[in-house]
Amino acid sequence: MVKTIKGIAASDGIATAEAYLLVQPDLSFDKKSISDTDAEVSRLKDAIATSDSELTKIRDVAKESLGEEEAQVFDAHKMILADPEFTGAVEQEVKDKSVNAEQALDDVSKNFIQIFEAMTDNPYMQERAADVRDVTKRVMAHLLGVELPNPSLIDHEVIIVAHDLTPSDTAQLNKKYVKGFVTDIGGRTAHSAIMARSLELPAVVGTNTITGDVKEGQTVILDGLNGAAIVDPTDDDIKKYAKLAKDFAAQKAEWEKLKNEATVTADGKHFDIAANIGTPDDLQGVIDNGAEGVGLYRTEFLYMQSEELPTEDAQFDAYKKVLEGMKGKPVVVRTMDIGGDKHLSYLPLPEEMNPFLGYRAIRISLDRQEIFRTQLRALLRASAFGQLRIMFPMIGTLNEFRSAKKIFEEEKAKLVEKGVEVSDNIQLGMMMEVPAAAILADQFAKEVDFFSIGTNDLIQYTMAADRGNEHVSYLYQPYNPSILRLVKHVIDSAHAEGKWAGMCGEAAGDNIMVPLLLGMGLDEYSMSATSVLRVRSLMKKLSTADLKELADRAVNESITNEDNQKLVESYINK
Repeated sequence: MVKTIKGIAASDGIATAEAYLLVQPDLSFDKKSISDTDAEVSRLKDAIATSDSELTKIRDVAKESLGEEEAQVFDAHKMILADPEFTGAVEQEVKDKSVNAEQALDDVSKNFIQIFEAMTDNPYMQERAADVRDVTKRVMAHLLGVELPNPSLIDHEVIIVAHDLTPSDTAQLNKKYVKGFVTDIGGRTAHSAIMARSLELPAVVGTNTITGDVKEGQTVILDGLNGAAIVDPTDDDIKKYAKLAKDFAAQKAEWEKLKNEATVTADGKHFDIAANIGTPDDLQGVIDNGAEGVGLYRTEFLYMQSEELPTEDAQFDAYKKVLEGMKGKPVVVRTMDIGGDKHLSYLPLPEEMNPFLGYRAIRISLDRQEIFRTQLRALLRASAFGQLRIMFPMIGTLNEFRSAKKIFEEEKAKLVEKGVEVSDNIQLGMMMEVPAAAILADQFAKEVDFFSIGTNDLIQYTMAADRGNEHVSYLYQPYNPSILRLVKHVIDSAHAEGKWAGMCGEAAGDNIMVPLLLGMGLDEYSMSATSVLRVRSLMKKLSTADLKELADRAVNESITNEDNQKLVESYINK
């Protein structure tokens, strides 16, 4: 009997194949008393070392298939294995209680996970709970001599069905055989969803029930365009979706023709579509998809893949490579955004109840100026090789921006005095992600060269809701009139001072948000490279004259997130 299960459309595409249930192995064990605790600790260390080696291999596979940015999550997993607060606690448990390593690992990890998950106002700690769970499962499997599921060994076409997909699972998916995946839990901003978009695999997440609705080997149609899985489809269903898949493939081929075209609306207005990158290795995807610039270069990944603070020369080489690779197109570089969910083993940060609201980003840079000045010198030296724009993250007050700009100007003057070639056309801007700054955008606009709106943080800070917490995920509302009013105020404030405004958050490539942003006059849209051509195609069909009225209604008349979603859908489908 045909059954349709609705979920969240996490990655575009349509696929039909048999279900492959990604079932986790039995990791149960008995508690045992241990007399030789040194031998037991040695057994634990062997399991940790094997797990670390595996994670290195998985990270390399992920880097090859997904890019450096997505592979960084496995560095976080490796950091957990190297963290004495975690592994040291397990060792101590073995010694103090004379219990087997399995019991000690289970006790310590449950304690960590329980504490982290209880911090519902703390995105960083909540994300670490999932990482601890993933790492613990891997170490436990080696202690028990049990093999973990290995999606990379799948040798026929399947749709993966799982309660959730860990980053480790997703990184091992072979596109030749895995045609898509569907999960019980998750959202569009989950690691697995982001990876699916990078792999261009259809994905539907957050169905709640899919693992109970599907049996191994059953035929499943995955509709990543509309967020649905059709189980045991009829022949007519299969034909219908085969046509939809063919139409979508043809549409992608049409998008490909736009690779070398400018982004122009139906009424002739030009807008810039840029791409987000994490490292110079991501540059090829930007070029292949015809982006008109780099709208967000997340420089923190340069720090995260180093064993120590990267030198000025190492940073200079990375920035120069990107600027030269873009051949004169603009590159917006965000200065180090460490803290929150991004920690460095060699840069200890204070323990905080709310790391996302604490010592991070520009706050660290202004406090640890030697780190900030090194980065700015590297950027200034690289500026001679392309069109560099620099933005500071997490700016909350005008004094923070002024202080950052003053340090920039001091370092520039020193280099010029030494005869180092430095561009005179570097724009200095800021991320708009703190609501207090967004409200004062008219004042900031007098002093910055541009704004780049970071929607992920702006939404969660405005709604007081962790976007990674499934219990409050309903509050992650990009179309809520309160969010749109802030966005419009930022754009209007920039334009009033003759400055430009961009967006580099998840919403910049969203099919519902794009028409609203066009109506508000947003100048630059930065997104995953794989979304560039789709958004360019959408913009060519839209007229800004009509969209201005649409945006005004969304901002001033609508009351809910759903009102605005329906408003845009009605406009597009009319």
